Amino acid sequence: MAWLALFSAGLLEIIWAFAMKQSHGFTRLWPSVITLAAMLASFALLAWAMRTLPLGTAYMIWTGIGAVGAFLLGVMLLGESANALRLFAALLILSGLVLMKVASPA
Repeated sequence: MAWLALFSAGLLEIIWAFAMKQSHGFTRLWPSVITLAAMLASFALLAWAMRTLPLGTAYMIWTGIGAVGAFLLGVMLLGESANALRLFAALLILSGLVLMKVASPA
């Protein structure tokens, strides 16, 4: 259950990062509200997952999901660059997340 909470926290991190970009520096109301709500929910789920998962594992997975997810949304929805080197960097992060999960206790 902790892994599901952690994965959900990571998805919420993607949402708040995207909403923060859409808020234009917190000058637009609804993206700002979504940012803050998703942040709070993400932190709460991360904290809950950390009750049983090791700190390093939980934090790395959470930030990695957010980083790769935000990168992909930037490419797909905001027209950001998707050159080979950037895609390789995202693949390396994703590989690290998989290795961390495999190396972590159940």
